[in-house]
Amino acid sequence: MKESNPLKFYFVAGERSGDLHGGNLIRALKSKNSEFDCRGFGGDYMRQAGMEVVVHYRELAFMGFAEVLANLSTITKRIKQCKQDILNYRPDAVVLIDYAGFNLRIAKFAKANGIKVYWYISPKVWAWNQNRALKLKACIDQMFVILPFETAFFKKFDWEVDYVGNPVLDAVKSHPVDRDFLQRNGISSDRPLIALLPGSRKQELKMIIPLLTEVVNQNPTLQFVVAAVDNLANDYYKELNGLPNVKFIYAGTYDLLSFSDAAIVTSGTATLETALFKVSQVVVYKTSLVSYWIARSLIRVPFISLVNLIAGREVVKEMIQQRANGNEVSAELNLILKDKQYRDRILNGYEEIINILDTGSASDNVARLMLHYMQS
Repeated sequence: MKESNPLKFYFVAGERSGDLHGGNLIRALKSKNSEFDCRGFGGDYMRQAGMEVVVHYRELAFMGFAEVLANLSTITKRIKQCKQDILNYRPDAVVLIDYAGFNLRIAKFAKANGIKVYWYISPKVWAWNQNRALKLKACIDQMFVILPFETAFFKKFDWEVDYVGNPVLDAVKSHPVDRDFLQRNGISSDRPLIALLPGSRKQELKMIIPLLTEVVNQNPTLQFVVAAVDNLANDYYKELNGLPNVKFIYAGTYDLLSFSDAAIVTSGTATLETALFKVSQVVVYKTSLVSYWIARSLIRVPFISLVNLIAGREVVKEMIQQRANGNEVSAELNLILKDKQYRDRILNGYEEIINILDTGSASDNVARLMLHYMQS
């Protein structure tokens, strides 16, 4: 009997969180169908799961309107490379993970070439320029969303999408806590521990590290630990290097959050991760003046953090642009640490979010649905 050819999937993830969730999805797909090959743009998590990585996401991680414009030639070159690689590989399906601007171009291309297109983790079209949903619908075979309110949003465009649960909750649930984390990293257990999560992209660090340095200098009795990334040069953290109440850890964010009393977090997936570890937080965000004014004129939602968006109300404070300064962030941090009633209100909000999101393994749900759609 002639053996069937393995299913071939081409993945595209353009940042750390997409790489993490892509890696988990690849493992889930392999557990359900061993006859499975994959290749694409991604990172270390996807490589460890068995994907052949053509381009690492560190070559793609640009944020903000001004920054994207400044790197347009690099992005254009990578899009062209991705398209050609898809043609050469001839996958059964292209699986796109978040990373809207780049992946929308890949979706159109794949669709035009008769390749099935699945999108996992929807672009935030509900936040601004909502009619982009129609562009997505035209070139995607199936969308898998991770925020409960997204199904109702897409219904407005006569589009049935699949809510699959949230992969961040899966990752947090499955994390085995390192009980020796504090001792191994020389972190004191008798002083409040503040996690600093400045982000994983160059543009984020350039804006946020000076702010965090102000906060650290204003709070010499607190100990701060930076969740640093090892794919960026140490120079990006230089203002925090050498400060007596600052330590750095690499590839240990979840262990850090397991032991933290509070956190200062750059807006993004990390705000939700922090909430799921039940660590009270201050959300901060700064970008270039041009990017900020463009975003401010376009944004159609009342919050920027996933925590507040999922809850539908303010659970945590968001310090954006001018408010992202040492004095205001320090004041909020100290309120969290010293006012138990205030802190408990934040933690109660986190419990609401966990109840909303807990619908089983997102990776397993996507893998099951994806293989079902492939067969049908």
